[in-house]
Amino acid sequence: MSQAFSLDRLVEELESQELPCFMQLPSVNPRPSRDAVFELTSQLRSLLFPGYFDEGDLGREGLRYHTGHTLSQVRKGLTEQVMRAICFRCTDPTRMRRCEGEAAEKVDQFLQSLPEIRASLVEDVKAAYRGDPAANSEEETVFSYPGLTAVTYHRMAHRLYQLEVPLLARIVAERSHSLTGIDIHPGASVGPGLFIDHGTGVVIGETAVIGRNVRIYQGVTLGARSFPLDAEGNPIKGQPRHPIVEDDVVIYSGATVLGRITVGRGSVIGGNVWLTESVPPRSRVSQGRPVQERFEAGAGI
Repeated sequence: MSQAFSLDRLVEELESQELPCFMQLPSVNPRPSRDAVFELTSQLRSLLFPGYFDEGDLGREGLRYHTGHTLSQVRKGLTEQVMRAICFRCTDPTRMRRCEGEAAEKVDQFLQSLPEIRASLVEDVKAAYRGDPAANSEEETVFSYPGLTAVTYHRMAHRLYQLEVPLLARIVAERSHSLTGIDIHPGASVGPGLFIDHGTGVVIGETAVIGRNVRIYQGVTLGARSFPLDAEGNPIKGQPRHPIVEDDVVIYSGATVLGRITVGRGSVIGGNVWLTESVPPRSRVSQGRPVQERFEAGAGI
């Protein structure tokens, strides 16, 4: 017979349970808020695409006010989250006093990169419209294409990654992953004009480098073939281990490209190809052609 439920006993048992360090409450600074980061990235997305993801009709007269007001809110909120991200495990009082200034500096650098991010997104939108015959307008790709949503979030996450705020970068990246089914590590370097068509199941690893005007279809993996281990058998972090995809490459659905190899400019990688060696520019890589056989009255089976 099961023991009768006791709230007090359960609380006592949970309280007395020994927890690993990552599950313990921070002694000084709170952890970042995932919900707050989600809201901030949503606001940033509305800034990058004015009029698309805002409530109500701004009009040209209201756009300047809206932009300034939103930037002010984002600057304040993002500084708080960056400060939490870099300091919640900190126990040095001297270091903690410097956290706010460091966070503010990182956020200002991030915000100053928004024009550059938007310029890349303009090329991404053009690539999506140009690359998909089913697209009726560039506006449609902004509103509804998961590939463009994923690239938008990635460009924000990548900038945070460059500014050495990896925790927030990863939160933004996983938000995008949950929304789109497209998994791009924030460390991946992505040139302008990336079009991810359909997109479900695409995985792009941390040290991948993607050039300009690259088109990727659903189910593509740009992954690591292997990684070096330290003396204790743990993976060595930060080693280049993912592919370099040069400009104007097309990778069709289901292709798997592994290791620190180079896919040369203008190459086409066919569907379901398994590629672990570099290919020169303007290569065409495909599976062997299927063989069609015909049987009559069971003969030859």
